[in-house]
Amino acid sequence: MKYIGAIDQGTTSTRFMIFDSEGNIVSSAQMEHRQIFPRPGWVEHDAEEIWNNTCAVMKTALERAGLDGSKLSAIGITNQRETVVPFSKKTGRPLYNAIVWQDLRGEEYIKKLSLSFPEDKLREKTGLLYSPYFSASKIRWLLDNVPEVRGAAERNEIVFGTIDSYLVSKLTSSRAVVTDVTNASRYMLMDIRTGDWDAEMLSLTGIRKEWLPEIVSSSGVVYGVTDREGPAGAEVPVAGILGDQQAALFGQACFSKGESKCTYGTGCFMLSNIGTEPCFSSHGLLTTVAYRIGKEKMCYAFEGSVAVAGSLVQWTRDQLKMVSSPQELDALAASVPDNGGVYIVPAFSGLFAPYWRSDARGVIAGLTGYATRAHICRAVLEATAFQANDIFSVMEKDSGISISELKVDGGMTNSVPLMAFQADILRVPVIRPQIVETTSLGACYAAGLTIGVWDSTQTLRRYWKEQMRWLPVMDDKEREKKVGFWQKAVRCTLGWMPSDKEC
Repeated sequence: MKYIGAIDQGTTSTRFMIFDSEGNIVSSAQMEHRQIFPRPGWVEHDAEEIWNNTCAVMKTALERAGLDGSKLSAIGITNQRETVVPFSKKTGRPLYNAIVWQDLRGEEYIKKLSLSFPEDKLREKTGLLYSPYFSASKIRWLLDNVPEVRGAAERNEIVFGTIDSYLVSKLTSSRAVVTDVTNASRYMLMDIRTGDWDAEMLSLTGIRKEWLPEIVSSSGVVYGVTDREGPAGAEVPVAGILGDQQAALFGQACFSKGESKCTYGTGCFMLSNIGTEPCFSSHGLLTTVAYRIGKEKMCYAFEGSVAVAGSLVQWTRDQLKMVSSPQELDALAASVPDNGGVYIVPAFSGLFAPYWRSDARGVIAGLTGYATRAHICRAVLEATAFQANDIFSVMEKDSGISISELKVDGGMTNSVPLMAFQADILRVPVIRPQIVETTSLGACYAAGLTIGVWDSTQTLRRYWKEQMRWLPVMDDKEREKKVGFWQKAVRCTLGWMPSDKEC
């Protein structure tokens, strides 16, 4: 039996999972890290804390499996995307906290940039839309506001890497500085057709190619081997990288055009495979790279992103102190037949697809004296289902494909009331696989393909197995009524910033 390790570095925690050559979970370890909020709309992580946690979970998972690091055939990495770590080329030391994908501090820069370069041209070139969500504005903010970062850039001693770049550099004995094509496609600096850094976008933003990692394939390449003195305690090939949502698509075996998945984690992300030729949305979806294996053509996906999903549950627990755990919230939500007229739109950092309104802020609408804690908990879960439905609707329109079922994964799929409601609102079956942590599994698959544990994506497809299926049962009139109220609540969030208009 061969074993493959997968580092899953997410927004709220870092996990290391070990899989065997049949795709079964052997062991796992996970640690949360701090969420740093210096100002409203700003979100940071301590990259050194993330590295220390990565080392700790690798060692713990190996111990739980009763394995020495030398028994690992390869390691794959999957990571939170768009989050930027400015680190030293010489020492690997972070020069500032990581600026997280949810962070909005680049908004003013994006507004200025949009005046000099049309958005339709940006979409054709990068597949993206103007938003502080993407890495370029975060890099520009660091250059403009952090003297140590600016000085290191002037000396050409800096890397503006996503988390995968930082971890590969720390893990490998060669200190490799790479990012895979899925992560690179989220910088707003990569040509979506060639998979290279785009000279025009670099010139426009004043970001130099020498400050960026080398773009590599997601699988089919060994980026380096782990340092013997590192957390694996052995030389193990680092052989696969995928951004977290693309890793979930890969782990769900969505290798054919039209196959779609939705991951319910901190955020909610729906991706649909659109094949090897990029096409573009007219309803606010992103065109992103799904994966690239070796020297094969890049495979593309439509993507719709929701900023706040599982983090709304976390907020209800930690900030409101309304529940002590996600399980308690789930039980309260299941104790009532509906939301009691309460709708929550969690636009904490604006709204992503299909609205792309960074001026939006969250609302709780429809409150009456009838509403209880249970109704609010149900509205918390339903908010994610409504946001996913917004994306699903435009994804069908733009792809021209009728999506007959949706594969789901991530921690929130453990919520039966959420998944049942999601099927009702989408009006298609919602299917959860046996292995819900498909993000880690995707990174495992990418690494295993590289070193020959598996010979093709068709082989991987055979390992996917269904665990549970939810079918729609809600009456169409009831559904339309609920969606109508949701849309009314969304309208209340718009234009809140910066003019503080009332809804």
